[in-house]
Order: sequence, then C-alpha cells, then structure tokens
Amino acid sequence: MKGRQVVPEETQVALPWEQTVAKLRHTGPMPRHVAIIMDGNGRWAHRRGLPRIAGHRASVAAIRDVVEASVELGLEVLTLYAFSTENWKRPPEEIHALMALLIEFVNREIAALHQHNVRVQAIGRVDQLEPAAAAAVARAEAITRDNDGLRLVLALNYGGRHEMVEAARALAADVAAGLIKVEDINVDLLARYLYTKDLPDPDLIIRTGGEMRLSNFLLWQGAYAEFWHTDVWWPDFRRQHLAAAITSYQGRERRFGALGSGSPGGAAAPC
Repeated sequence: MKGRQVVPEETQVALPWEQTVAKLRHTGPMPRHVAIIMDGNGRWAHRRGLPRIAGHRASVAAIRDVVEASVELGLEVLTLYAFSTENWKRPPEEIHALMALLIEFVNREIAALHQHNVRVQAIGRVDQLEPAAAAAVARAEAITRDNDGLRLVLALNYGGRHEMVEAARALAADVAAGLIKVEDINVDLLARYLYTKDLPDPDLIIRTGGEMRLSNFLLWQGAYAEFWHTDVWWPDFRRQHLAAAITSYQGRERRFGALGSGSPGGAAAPC
C-alpha cells in the first residue's frame, strides 16, 4: 500500500548535524535498536532509466551515511534488511549482482567499520548465500568480533517465518532430548532460539520507499516496535531522515499494552 509520509519532521531537521545529535540525545529516550527495511532501489533506478543493479549500487552511500550517523548518535544496534528469503525469486543475474555487491561492500568498508569500533553480525541463512559472499560476511564478523561499539546487523537470506520455524525445530529437539520440559516453554525461552538471541528487540522499525508492510522482517522481535515510513527511496535516504524517524519516536508514548499516562487512572507508561 502506498502512503504519505507519516510525519513531516524530515523536512524540519535543518540544524547542523552536531547540533541535531545533541538535540536528539537531550529531547527524549533514544532507541537502543533501529531496524531498517531498505526499499526503493529498483524504483530509484527505473526513474533514472538505469538497470536495477544501479539502484542497489547507489544504496551503498545510504548505508555508509546511516551507519556513520548511528555511531555518532550512540545507537547500540542497527539492523539492515539486506536480502530476504523471498529475494531468491528475482532474476539470477540480479541475485548474482547483489552477491557481488555484498562482497564489494565488505572489502571496501570493513576497515572503516573496524576503525569506528563497529561490530558486524549477520542473521539469516547466511550459509546458503553464494560461497564467496558467505565467506566475505564471515570475514567481516571475524575482523570486528571484539568491537564493542555499534552492532551492525545484516539480515541476509533472512525471513521472519523461517526464523521461527528453525527456532521451533531446535526447541522441539531439545525437548525430545530431555533438556527442556514442555511446561517450561515461555516467551523468554523461545526468544533464546532466535537468530537475535543476543540482541535487544528493535525499538524503531523504518521502511523507506513508500510501502507500509513488514515483509517478513523481525516478526517476533518487532511485536512492540514503533513503525516509521517514508516515501524516500533508500538510495536517497540520509542521516537527516534517520533523525526525523528518531524525532517521531521520541514523541510517542510506548505503552506495551498498559494504560498510558494520559489515560484515566493510568500510570506513566514505560519508555
């Protein structure tokens, strides 16, 4: 479904970036974990009469800028939906080009990421990527494993439903092996079988490109995430758009099913 920009803040953030960072840090709670559905690469290229891969290649600049901004904002986790389990339905030449671009991204960016104390982590069926692409991702994880700054999570060959099926299978196997009792299964236990078991749930999910759906992304983890979307295609997305999303997030009341502070008889909602 197409939609208008949910909030107009992105056109209002006109301060120098350093002042924007200071303002966001003092305005309200910062999200610990921001997750982004990077959409619109193909439409960006089509509008310019270019092949689809040109849009994917142009998206690298957006990734670089948003990662740098996330470091400066002090975010703990930034998750990027880079390749879904459904993306295998695309033409083979586009898939191969995406794998090559992933390898190129790692080769070009890993030194800078490491220098900025960024830890790279992949979630999804990474072993099913083209071998060279899987090896590049493994190398990025190994180089940055000991970094304790921003956690840059790349969702690669990722699907939320597949993740839950794999978690259910692993949990069932442990039950069958007598390691876990059925009556001990709860939300917290199941979460420990997900790809994201060592990560906080996303506080804010951003989708670019004008669409308003999750597309099988972090279905379990995003249960209480705030959602923000923009018509801006991903290759044009920059730090000011990230700042606009966080500004919107800071203006919301997260109730997690409880009464809000403005409700009759309600206590202050958790942040």
